[in-house]
Amino acid sequence: MLLTVCGGALLECRQVNMRKLPLLLGGLLLLLTACSEQPAAPAKKEPAKPLEPVTGQSALFKMYQVARTWDPRALVLKMESMHSAEIPEVPGKAGMWGATFTSPDQGRSHTYTFSLIEELPSLHKGVFQVADEVFSGKKGVTQPFLIAAVKADTDAAYETAKSQPKAVEYDKKFPGKPITILLEKNDRFPDPVWRIIWGESVGTSNFSIFVDATSGGFLEIMH
Repeated sequence: MLLTVCGGALLECRQVNMRKLPLLLGGLLLLLTACSEQPAAPAKKEPAKPLEPVTGQSALFKMYQVARTWDPRALVLKMESMHSAEIPEVPGKAGMWGATFTSPDQGRSHTYTFSLIEELPSLHKGVFQVADEVFSGKKGVTQPFLIAAVKADTDAAYETAKSQPKAVEYDKKFPGKPITILLEKNDRFPDPVWRIIWGESVGTSNFSIFVDATSGGFLEIMH
């Protein structure tokens, strides 16, 4: 009687295991399939956005924000655009600028650069201080002025300059000249001026135009 019971139990156990076998085999098959699949390809990186040069007013304000932490009453002395082969040329704008601010209380000047790129050893991305010097109140013919006087931006100043008949003639004779922009205040004009320069610097250029940095109006042509 005991043998019969045990035999029946063993048969029942085997039947249960046989019923589970398809499930076990199915799970094993899924596991093997998952292991044999190729790893997912890494997501493609989006291409870097092209560098966009900024106007002089924008760059000046960025550097002024840093200069104010040094002296809340800081004045602008001068600013000039710079060129780089890594940044596209856009007349009226630039990817690198340099500006000097003065402190009437401390008798010193701080020079900063603003750059869209890192160009070591001289340029760093963003705003970076590059000089701290004694300042006596005037540097050559250039004198300090309030940043609030700069109301006209460089893109508009360039449009004003290039529309002058002599500028049109010059462009026809010498097409493709790089445009450099200088901000300063001298004794010749009551307001700060944007000097739009056809060439890489004042020293190497034979043609430039002064535009009032407050009103945006045309002032004078320099040869």
